[in-house]
Amino acid sequence: MITQFRNRAEAGRLLAQKLAKYAARHDTLVLGLPRGGVPVAYEVARQLNAPLDTLVARKLGVPGREELAMGAIASGGVRVINRPVVDALRIPGDEIEEVARREQSELERRERAYRDDRPLPDTRGRVVILVDDGVATGSTMYAAIFALRRLGAAKVVVAAPAIAKSTFDEMRRRVDDLVAIVVAEEFYGVGQWYADFSQTTDEEVRSLLEKANAPPSGTLP
Repeated sequence: MITQFRNRAEAGRLLAQKLAKYAARHDTLVLGLPRGGVPVAYEVARQLNAPLDTLVARKLGVPGREELAMGAIASGGVRVINRPVVDALRIPGDEIEEVARREQSELERRERAYRDDRPLPDTRGRVVILVDDGVATGSTMYAAIFALRRLGAAKVVVAAPAIAKSTFDEMRRRVDDLVAIVVAEEFYGVGQWYADFSQTTDEEVRSLLEKANAPPSGTLP
């Protein structure tokens, strides 16, 4: 029984074992949710012999209670609103818009940092594995799922080393496959499942993406 992963790399290698049926398929694409999902996704993509890219999603935190998600945005102009939270807390529309504008600015900054001017990968007709280092409420993952549906993915697979049980039960109805190592009733935060949960930097994300997509040694450019 897993109590903690040593780090994201180990978690990715273990997660890849549960995704073996997607290995070496011509239509598989692995997308890591930055930042922390990318080191996990790197190991998954490497073991599945699949290409790696990233899909940027940002949580819209409740003003003053930023850990609580009132929605999320994702690449491709996707916005998902958590209507029960918004209605229960009576959050005005202008506050939602202000948070969304701020997070959109950060989303665009990250897209420039990670892929320069490269467009989003073509997901039409592909099996897309969305990877994060853990899923608590799932707000950003839901936005990413919605984005992939809109972008024409043939099959959406969500994979995470650890996921909250309540989120697992709900999310499995929204995707074609949901894979996790730990599905926990008591889930206080993603960091509880890692001995080393140090922050992943933009530079690490960019480096892993470049390393994953570099031509094999000895291949002519």
